[in-house]
Amino acid sequence: MKAAGSGYDDPSADVLADAAAAFGLLASPARLHIVWALAQGESDVTGLADRVGGALPAVSQHLTKLKLAGLVRSRREGRRQVYFVDDPDVVDVVRLAVTRIGDRADRADRTELPAPRLRGL
Repeated sequence: MKAAGSGYDDPSADVLADAAAAFGLLASPARLHIVWALAQGESDVTGLADRVGGALPAVSQHLTKLKLAGLVRSRREGRRQVYFVDDPDVVDVVRLAVTRIGDRADRADRTELPAPRLRGL
């Protein structure tokens, strides 16, 4: 079905549900931080826990959820499990969202106006 005046077809209900599920997983600050860190380069769970400031079991559980959703992959290197984001689109979306919101916060700090909040939409 074409969206009025856009020239684009609306995505199917399945595609929208999958996208909403992916965004839902990224709605957790901890998981978003993990994906952000992995977008910068691969890491094992210990390195991620140190970087994001989370407990090792919690980071491991977040990685399991991200992996089951197909947002993160892993490979074995000897005894270590190394995690990475193998989808450039996921990397682009995370980088864009975090960078834009960070830029807004920086501008608000310079002008001493409160940064706009996205809560309650």
